[in-house]
Amino acid sequence: METISAWYSSLDPMLRFYWGVAIFATIVFAIQTTMSFVGFGDIDSGSSDIDFDTDTDSLDDAGAMHLLSIRNIFYFLLGFGWTGISLWDTIADRVLLGICAALVGCVFVALFMLLFRQMMKLQSNGAFCIEDSVGKVCDVYLRIPGSNQGQGKVQVSLGGSVHEVNACTADSPIPSGSKVRVVRVVDKHTLEVEPLGNEP
Repeated sequence: METISAWYSSLDPMLRFYWGVAIFATIVFAIQTTMSFVGFGDIDSGSSDIDFDTDTDSLDDAGAMHLLSIRNIFYFLLGFGWTGISLWDTIADRVLLGICAALVGCVFVALFMLLFRQMMKLQSNGAFCIEDSVGKVCDVYLRIPGSNQGQGKVQVSLGGSVHEVNACTADSPIPSGSKVRVVRVVDKHTLEVEPLGNEP
């Protein structure tokens, strides 16, 4: 520990600044990423994180505000700090080095925003909209009682994914494994179905 402290103290003050920024931003980024994967959310999931709590369609409309989010500040610092360290011996002009580091920091922000936007599009495209199941043929997973006297379950395939949804029917009981057609959406968790034999 003393060796690291002595090494850090021997650095040029400006280089120490870059190292401090880089280490701080990297630690925060690592914690933030780990928390996201584990499922605890993000450190800036509150009102200050504008770009991650709004619909992706609004990213272009409020771009200036997005750049002020806490998350993007850390992305900027990540690129800024490590660029300053990496180019310290390459760019002798410290003003030019600072400009280059700031530009790379901005590039980091833009790249992470683009990545997030693409991820949100994939998430949106893969989202299950129960209304889209009307008219679809699906399989009965759990027996459905007749005359709307109870609920069973059906498996609906939408967007390349299979979703298990509650189902009821006004017809006779429908055994497991049967093919049925979705008639209507009862509520956001339940579908009304009919046996395929009822089709005209």
